Amino acid sequence: MNLTIIGSGYVGLTTGTCFAEMGHHVICVDNNTEKIRTLQSGAIPIYEPKLEELVKKNVAVGRLEFSPSIAASIAESEVIFIAVPTPPNTDGSVDLTYIEKVAREIAQALQPEMGYKVIVDKSTVPVKTGEKVSQTIKHYAGPNVQFDIVSNPEFLREGCAVDDLLHPDRIVIGANSEQAMNVIKRVYQPIHAPILETDVNSAELIKHAANSFLALKISYINAVAKVCEKTGADVELVAEGIGMDKRISRHFLNAGLGYGGSCFPKDVKAFINISRTLGIPFTLLEEVEHINDTQHIHFLDRIRDRLWVLKDKKIAVWGLAFKQNTDDVRESIALKLCEKLCGEGAIVTATDPKAMHTAAPILNPMGVKLVEDMYECARDAEVLVIATEWSEYANADLQKLAGVMRNRIIFDGRNILSPANLRAVGFEYHSVGRPSVEEACPPPGTVPASNVPICKRPPVHSTHRRPLSCIR
Repeated sequence: MNLTIIGSGYVGLTTGTCFAEMGHHVICVDNNTEKIRTLQSGAIPIYEPKLEELVKKNVAVGRLEFSPSIAASIAESEVIFIAVPTPPNTDGSVDLTYIEKVAREIAQALQPEMGYKVIVDKSTVPVKTGEKVSQTIKHYAGPNVQFDIVSNPEFLREGCAVDDLLHPDRIVIGANSEQAMNVIKRVYQPIHAPILETDVNSAELIKHAANSFLALKISYINAVAKVCEKTGADVELVAEGIGMDKRISRHFLNAGLGYGGSCFPKDVKAFINISRTLGIPFTLLEEVEHINDTQHIHFLDRIRDRLWVLKDKKIAVWGLAFKQNTDDVRESIALKLCEKLCGEGAIVTATDPKAMHTAAPILNPMGVKLVEDMYECARDAEVLVIATEWSEYANADLQKLAGVMRNRIIFDGRNILSPANLRAVGFEYHSVGRPSVEEACPPPGTVPASNVPICKRPPVHSTHRRPLSCIR
C-alpha cells in the first residue's frame, strides 16, 4: 500500500520505517527541510536501536522516501497518518496547534479525483479530537472529497520502539465506518497481533488511559518503597510477591527515581486536564503525579542527609537520558537531580552512553562537567549517583570504580546494582526501597574481582532480573 506519514519525529520516523519494512511504500513528510535532507542522506537525528539500519535498508530499496511537501505526498497515498507533536500547554492541556494546521493542509491538498482517503491520528490526542479533525477537513476541503478519520494510537517504548511496532501486544483501530476499518487492517496485515476494533473516541481514550495506568503502577511502587525504607523491608521482594499475582503482573513495578520522558508526564497531565474539563476530577492521577514529582526530591534529601552539606562536594552522575537505550532527555529525572545539586553548590560531573549531546545544551549552563568515560566521571567523587538504568552501569567494574572514587558511596536511583557485591568490594550503598549497605567490608584491592560474591536472594527473587532494554 502507498502510505504518507506527516511528521518525521520519533513516532513518525519509527512508524514510517517499520511500515516500509513490512513492504509498504512510505513517504515521510516534515516541514523541517534540514531534517529531510539529513534523512535523505541516510542519517537519523535520534538514537533508537535498530532504527538507523532499517532506514538505510528501506531507502536503498525504494520503499522509504522523505519529502517536505504534504500535497505532493498524499496524492497517490491511500492512507495519511498524522504523527506531529502534541506538546502540553502550561495548564497541562494538549496543544493541538500542529494537528489543526496539518488537518487544514491535508484538506487544501485533497481533490475529488484522488478518490477515497483514510486519515489517521497517530499522535496522542485528547478524546474527541478526531471529530475536530473531521470538521476541519470538511470546512477547508473542496466539495465531493471522500475521506474517513481513524484513530490508531501508538504504544511505543523508547529503546524498544522497532520491536514494539513489528511485534506489538495489540493493535487498536478506532473507526466509525467499516470501509475505513478494513483499509487500516490491510496496513497491518503483515503483523501477527490481536486487533481491537473500536469507535474513534474509545481508541483516543485508550492511549491516555493506558499510559496513566502504567504511571500509576510506577508511583505506587515508589510509594511502597518509602514504607520499605522506614521498616527495613526490601521493595524488590515486595514487588516480586505482588507481581506474581496474574491480575497485577511484575511489569512497571520497579522502584526508582520516577518516570520521565516525552509520554508519561505529558499524558498524565493531559488525562487530568481532560477529566477536569469534563467535570469529573481525576484526583487519583493527581496523587500519582505528586508522588512522581517528589520522588527525586526524597532521593536528594537522602544524599544531603549523608553528606550534610552539598556545597563544594564532588558528585558524579551516571545517566542523563530519561531511560536506557535512548538519547531522549525530555523530562529526565537525572537532569532535574543535576539542576538541584548544582543549585546547592555541588561540583557535578555527569556521563551517559548516548545522551551527552542532547543533555549538553541544558547542563553546560548549569556548570555540569560532561565526561565521556564513566570511571573518569566518578574520579575523586564523594558520591556516585546512578540515575539511568544503562546496562553499562549495571555491569560496572566495581574494583576499578572503588579505585577512582574519593569516598566509596553510591546512591543507586534505579536499583541496578547488587548490595552483596558492593559490600564485598567495600562500598557504602543506598538504593530505593532496599536496606542500605552501611558498613564497608574489605578496602579496595583486598578482594580479587573474581572472588566478589554474587548476591544471594531467596529463590523466588533470584530468578528475576529487571529487563534493562524495555523499562520506562
